Amino acid sequence: MTEKHVFFDELGNEIEFVVKAKFSLDEEDYVALLPANEIDAMTYILKIELDENGDEILVGIDDDELDEAKEAYEELLKQQLQ
Repeated sequence: MTEKHVFFDELGNEIEFVVKAKFSLDEEDYVALLPANEIDAMTYILKIELDENGDEILVGIDDDELDEAKEAYEELLKQQLQ
């Protein structure tokens, strides 16, 4: 079963995302998401953090961290293909 999540854009529209992968890098956890209804859409990589209640939240990351997370995600994809 594919894990999906619904988020809301700045206009309040629902957007459903498919979780492509969850992975760790340097003791941080990340998730790679793909819009469920857009085949050619880009993959989004966000960091998983915990809020004050201990619930997982997704947060954006800066360009340097994104580059490192993107490399880790691409390596994960290569390993899955082998």
